[in-house]
Amino acid sequence: MNEVRFVTREIGSLAKPGWRVKSIVGRSVEDSDVEDARVWGKRLGVANVEELVEVLRKGTGFSEEEKAKIQDYSALYGIRLLESAGLDVVYDGEQRRSEMYDHAVRHAKGFEPRGTVRSWDNKYYTKAAVTEKPLVETVYDLEEYEFVRSHTDRQVKIPFTGAYTIMDWSYDEYYARNGSLLGAPAQQRTEPRRRFGVDAARDVVRPNVLGLVEAGADWVQIDEPAATTRPEEVPLVVETFNATHEGIDARASIHICFSDYTSLFPHIEELDNCYELQLEFSNRDSLELGTQAEDRPGYDVLPRFRESAWDGKIGLGVIDIHTDYIESPELVRDRILYASEVLGPERIEVNTDCGLRTRTWEVSLEKMKNMVEGTRLAEVTLNGS
Repeated sequence: MNEVRFVTREIGSLAKPGWRVKSIVGRSVEDSDVEDARVWGKRLGVANVEELVEVLRKGTGFSEEEKAKIQDYSALYGIRLLESAGLDVVYDGEQRRSEMYDHAVRHAKGFEPRGTVRSWDNKYYTKAAVTEKPLVETVYDLEEYEFVRSHTDRQVKIPFTGAYTIMDWSYDEYYARNGSLLGAPAQQRTEPRRRFGVDAARDVVRPNVLGLVEAGADWVQIDEPAATTRPEEVPLVVETFNATHEGIDARASIHICFSDYTSLFPHIEELDNCYELQLEFSNRDSLELGTQAEDRPGYDVLPRFRESAWDGKIGLGVIDIHTDYIESPELVRDRILYASEVLGPERIEVNTDCGLRTRTWEVSLEKMKNMVEGTRLAEVTLNGS
């Protein structure tokens, strides 16, 4: 029997340092921000920290060249933070991106901004309307990927906002031109959404994914936080995922957070070459130790995956990103051991529930370190050593 070894990851987003945010949006960088950059740079082993400190001391009025350098350092800090936690798979914490939805539609033609709305945890995004057939003409995350790839020797996994979420979070002023469709037959109401979702998959998300894969990326993560917002549309989530990576030779995962995962069945059986579903569980789980079903209420849907004909991996969320509570390694261990008993350890990989962007770096680092330590404890138990 092969020795059990779980792969550990963060989902992709980290909080942005104050010095990065202030310098980019035109606010004054204060002495405390400069000191924060110095302290964290040294703590994370970032080379040439004083170069960044010297730029930040300017305080305000940064040139475009200086802003680019600050962004580079912010990305490097993100990479080093994940490496310092001991993760097997890293990215840059999406340090160059504004917000997952806005980042995607801002680079696409066919969208116009319509105001700011709240997503969750007092985080906001600029909601847009689709006003013509959407498309992208450039591989807009190429520079971001190449920077990450050149600054780490770890496995890299790249997050992309999924087509279904782009469709669901946008106003439709193009596909449903007939105005209100209330009272219309179901097909007349759903077909515009399907066409919008598939077009977004093929002409907005896929070109960017394809460009990065051609540049060497071998693992892409499609983020679909809206996936089960309308349970009747889960088949469309599947269709847009399939259209996004059709003909693309790379490992493709889907991340779905804070959802009713029972809505995924049986539709996920139609997923084409989906390596993994990265899912949130610990957000609803007990904080008590134990490896029996009654001890792990947050993972009660796992037997459905065992019974499903879909046999891909489960990216097991073991860290709650909505709280500063630091999960113990033993709690992480027991969550993994329970999931391994239900699905078999060969189907398990380990990650945070979602991105840690709402938590401080101090809290994020401690959570991830304990996640890694707990994962190693689970391996020791399963390997009998």
